[in-house]
Amino acid sequence: MTHRMITHVEHCMGTVFSFRVDTTDLAEDALPQVVRRLHSIDAMFSTYRPDSEISRINAGELDVTRASPDVRTVLAACERFESLTEGWFSARPDGSTLDPSGYVKGWAVQEAADTLWAAGSRHHCVNGGGDVACAGTPGPGRSWRIGIADPHDRNHLLEIVEGAGPLAVATSGSAERGAHILDPHTHHPAEGLASVTIVANDLITADVYATAAFAMGAERAQTWLNRSPGLRAIVVRADGLRTDVNSQREPSGGPA
Repeated sequence: MTHRMITHVEHCMGTVFSFRVDTTDLAEDALPQVVRRLHSIDAMFSTYRPDSEISRINAGELDVTRASPDVRTVLAACERFESLTEGWFSARPDGSTLDPSGYVKGWAVQEAADTLWAAGSRHHCVNGGGDVACAGTPGPGRSWRIGIADPHDRNHLLEIVEGAGPLAVATSGSAERGAHILDPHTHHPAEGLASVTIVANDLITADVYATAAFAMGAERAQTWLNRSPGLRAIVVRADGLRTDVNSQREPSGGPA
């Protein structure tokens, strides 16, 4: 059966979200609800909006215990991933300021994809600023194609990841936003890598692992990713050397 695909573009969280959704069996108001939810997430978690819950917590105006259920759930997840990554992923990367941005965008994209599935879509792709979650296929006999940019030449693709959903791809790097990823142990910008791309079944894992691996630097990231189950990684060092990791074991909930 041919998929009845629509596309939508939404500016949110300081980036662009794009949707490609099969509406054949989709509930009529599903996509608008997903878009409204993205903006509500931005309103809660933005570190640039003084009225967001994260900004109010950092300003001492809101106690974490009185924050919304979404904020408390996200912060609990960040603590769990901090433990699983031995501190290389943190919601306080500078050691003091609360900033769960490394978790929130991937979580928001994955939630959007899951909500579309629950509303009846079996074929869709959600892209939030390069973090991508896909279900099904774009059409009978076809695969999703997700381009991975070369961090040393943004006009060139390192590779095109192809496959059917569930498929998630996340990249962390310094090419677009500069040295914005901190080493949570030193609280200084991470060094040694240009980008880390993780391909997995869910975007939350892919996004967090990409951020943690980038913060580790080249040698430690390579060792850790080789021990991490159920994912593929494309690692590009600052000197341009590329290394691929492909773990075929089933995920166990965290790195081995």
